[in-house]
Amino acid sequence: MTQREVEDLLRALAPQVLGILVRRHGAFSACEDAVQEALLAAATQWPERGVPDNPRAWLLTVAGRRLTDEWRSERARRDREVAVALREPAYAAVAPPADEPPSTGDDSLTLFFLCCHPALPRSAQLALTLRAVGGLSTAQIAQAFLVPEPTMSQRIRRAKQRVEAAGARFAMPSPAERDERLRTVLHVLYLIFNEGYTASSGADLHRAELTGEAIRLTRQLHRALPDDGEAAGLLALMLLTDAHRAARTGPGGELVPLAEQDRSRWDRAAIAEGVALVTEALTWSPPGPYQLQAAIAAVHAEAPSAKRTDWPQIVALYRVLAAVSPNPMVTLNRAAAVAMVDGPRAGLALLAPLDADERVADHHRLAAVRAHLLELAGEREAAREAYLLAARRTTSLPERRYLEVRAARLAGDR
Repeated sequence: MTQREVEDLLRALAPQVLGILVRRHGAFSACEDAVQEALLAAATQWPERGVPDNPRAWLLTVAGRRLTDEWRSERARRDREVAVALREPAYAAVAPPADEPPSTGDDSLTLFFLCCHPALPRSAQLALTLRAVGGLSTAQIAQAFLVPEPTMSQRIRRAKQRVEAAGARFAMPSPAERDERLRTVLHVLYLIFNEGYTASSGADLHRAELTGEAIRLTRQLHRALPDDGEAAGLLALMLLTDAHRAARTGPGGELVPLAEQDRSRWDRAAIAEGVALVTEALTWSPPGPYQLQAAIAAVHAEAPSAKRTDWPQIVALYRVLAAVSPNPMVTLNRAAAVAMVDGPRAGLALLAPLDADERVADHHRLAAVRAHLLELAGEREAAREAYLLAARRTTSLPERRYLEVRAARLAGDR
């Protein structure tokens, strides 16, 4: 088995092993640390020695030994053992035999909800989900978010402490709380994907390790909750969006906008899966924000060219999305679509109120969309200034270069 195959296997096993340990012992922080050490040992040993017959049992055994060693070094060991003994029978502390079939419990889903506990800030939810459910190391997460490893280590440590201080139990929340917490889980996965698809800073436009992990985790969530239309919608949206990735950058890493992309380079298998997912979900589930965004992405994906895109249908979908989930980014995208149907002046009129919305007034995307619509309207100087404003505001180097090039072209046309 190659190093990459071992890493993929470990990422799939990580939440299963952590879920079993936390369910058995509590002490989320200690169990998570033990699992990380077991994953590190496996990543080092398995490529050379081979994968054991029951890799999950191997990880459970190694992580269990790590926990035992840790507790033996603490004076509180006896109290913890008594607490565990009172909660579960003695045989529960024994690792399962190698021939034991996999557990049917949905520990991964419970971990999703635990990592997205409302006591945690959004940044901590992102980091903890990637570490506990995704199986990524602290170094990998720090690299993905462009922060020093010690900073990310502290963030994860504080997150685990806050979860335990909040008295969170390793159990599914009540039905009412679950519905609310699920929205947070979906949003965290959405943010992870977005950070990977358009990195908020740095020299690279994409961070494929984040988009790939977001898709993998969302697929896992959809598998656990097949009757949730929004989980299906989010997976469809990710697949349809990520299908453009190969065509989204040029030979030098420069950004290529949707209208100029070589559509023969789009991932047709991902598009087919995404279209099927959202089409099926919309037949039985009330349309939610992720399903509607996926439906819009599907219209783009199925268009043979930018000129032959069904813009009236996209405008209609944005109208529904604005009613279901009104927010400035929806208005921004809707304005761009309206401009393709009713002209750039109509799109600019929709953008005007956003100047007073503090959530987006200083965002580079507002300036970038306005620049594009001004260019379509023939106002070249105003468009050039808006492109330069957007370039100053973005922290993504590929986006900045693209916006500066657009501005320079307009300057050259004067």
